[in-house]
Amino acid sequence: MSEKRIRIALADDDVLFREGVASLMSRSGFEVVGQAGDAAEILALVRLHRPDLVILDIRMPPAHANEGLDAARVIREEFPETGILLLSAHIEVEEAMELLATGHRVGYLLKSRVTGVDDFVETLERIAQGGSVVDPSLVRELIRTHRRDDPLDLLTAREQEVLALMAEGRSNSGIAHKLWITEGTVEKHVHSILSRMRIPGTEDDHRRVLAVLTFLGAR
Repeated sequence: MSEKRIRIALADDDVLFREGVASLMSRSGFEVVGQAGDAAEILALVRLHRPDLVILDIRMPPAHANEGLDAARVIREEFPETGILLLSAHIEVEEAMELLATGHRVGYLLKSRVTGVDDFVETLERIAQGGSVVDPSLVRELIRTHRRDDPLDLLTAREQEVLALMAEGRSNSGIAHKLWITEGTVEKHVHSILSRMRIPGTEDDHRRVLAVLTFLGAR
């Protein structure tokens, strides 16, 4: 992690969970600038402290519907460079899709992933640095439910595996380690995926993110 600590605001109505995550973040070198129990509170905190990253539950009071997602939309509109990580107790595909479509500084994880401390810390750092992270369970759900005309039909089974790991935010070396193949082989698969899905080059070199979002958007 860089010398400048990543500043985080956290929102969840489950006080024990929220305090646990805040403690974990502080011990891991992050600066927790504030905690909130509902959407209105987290918006006030973000406007006051301008954190680098906001972690918030999709479902919060008063209705426990999509208050967290609604707050995330406002944060993205008012502070586009602020990273956003949505947490959920359940796979909520449609809810996650809208925010993920923004394509940068965004993530979606099941709350159960928070227990994997090293992976969770890496996820936060990746999002704060401009990356996009998708929970593996969400990727698997999308693979199971994809439509006939889904771009995945253009890919081989192995390329689909590589794309799913790309969606999790893994690097080429991480994918190689997971699939027990060489980095060179991974690079060939990634090139093939981008070519088959006709992903154009971008100034920000986010072609990997675009490939994942093309896959998600075709559901």
